[in-house]
Amino acid sequence: MAKNKNNQAIWNTRIKKKTSKFFEKVGSSIEIDKRLYKEDILGSIVHVEMLFKQKIISFKIKNKIIYGLKKIEKEISKNNFEFNKEYEDIHMNIEKKLFQIIGEDAGYIHTARSRNDQVITDFKMWIKSANKEIDNNLEKIIKSTLKLAEKNIETVMPGLTHLKNAQPISLAHYFMAYIEIFKRDKKRLSNNIENLNECPLGVAALSGTSFNIDRHYTSKKLGFSHPTNNSIDTVSDRDFVLDFLFSVAVCSMHISRIAEELIIWNSDGFNLIQLSDKIVTGSSIMPQKKNPDLLEYLRGKSSLTFGNLFSMLAILKGLPLSYFKDMQDDKEIVFKSYDILINSLKIFDEILKNISPNKEKMFELADSGYVTATDLADYLVKYHSMSFRKAYQKTAEIVNMAEKKKKKLKELKIDDLKKIEPKLTSEVLKVFNLKNSINSKKSYGGTSFENVKRMIMKYKKNK
Repeated sequence: MAKNKNNQAIWNTRIKKKTSKFFEKVGSSIEIDKRLYKEDILGSIVHVEMLFKQKIISFKIKNKIIYGLKKIEKEISKNNFEFNKEYEDIHMNIEKKLFQIIGEDAGYIHTARSRNDQVITDFKMWIKSANKEIDNNLEKIIKSTLKLAEKNIETVMPGLTHLKNAQPISLAHYFMAYIEIFKRDKKRLSNNIENLNECPLGVAALSGTSFNIDRHYTSKKLGFSHPTNNSIDTVSDRDFVLDFLFSVAVCSMHISRIAEELIIWNSDGFNLIQLSDKIVTGSSIMPQKKNPDLLEYLRGKSSLTFGNLFSMLAILKGLPLSYFKDMQDDKEIVFKSYDILINSLKIFDEILKNISPNKEKMFELADSGYVTATDLADYLVKYHSMSFRKAYQKTAEIVNMAEKKKKKLKELKIDDLKKIEPKLTSEVLKVFNLKNSINSKKSYGGTSFENVKRMIMKYKKNK
């Protein structure tokens, strides 16, 4: 095996004294960025192919380097690679190993590039893959939500505002709201990929290179649409990191809101849903307890993704243009947020498959709180030529009367209603039926059963 004659830090010729152990410890990022090894090796392979194409290196050297890189990739994938903190990061660990495998020809690999453009290229490729993985998990959640909605089109529940009964709605319509939420998350991910789809490789440290490289070639080979336009901006840019962290934070927030709602619905005070034993835990002291710990986990983890976004904003806020060591933390922050969200999405999909509505309790709660009052006001406008404000006042008087009598609206007699509005006939009583109320909401995006069925079919066809 060829021996590397300078098996030390690459800048050892210039920096005479050995780095202190403490600085070596805090300065090393290999435990974090070794996660980028596939992207780093792919980027290096494409880079040397371009160097050969441009007649900067020979065919023999190109093949030797690619052979060594592929061997290193196999070693890492099989956990047979020893990462060394003395070499700081994934880039130098791979380069040093390449020297051991093919000898001094490994030194050509870094021609016309810097770790500055190298790491951004690796990181952009990784974030593209991460966006796609998140998108795949969101698709699974949408599919699970559709199945749940399809089973509950005519399940009546109370629509709440301020956690107070407002109007009756279809439970399926409520679940379909989740799909709209996650569709927006998917759109953000798609926008992220479009925004970062510029290849940094070839801008070197900050000013470009004097070598006759072909950045359009490397961009295409690495799956980017085109190379970046300004070398200084390229090594300074972490907007794509902020975009990713923001998208993760927003998606986490959505999951947290839904988790909180399901916790409330599962509480003894509401009792609107049941959670399977697969997704609850018990108490160490109270034998009867079944706790929604997984939902609470989802609610709590969102705060960490918010913190990661704020941390990255704080790192960048005081940095001039170009590259600084401060940026080293971007990868750890991103990896943590990604791991949290992927776990949360998988957990949430499992929860969706293990909840069941308490349909009788939902209907019972929907049938209280005068939830058809707005239907009565609308009826007065449509059939008795009232302005909505006058109809609102008349309806409020009727609600007050029902409350005083301790009756539901549907329990009032027509004679009771006539005392407040003499024009009313027994025809008005149908507006107090919950399903009639739901089915009257036929405006696009409304909760009528037919609307919900059409929307479910629309989403199923688009799969």
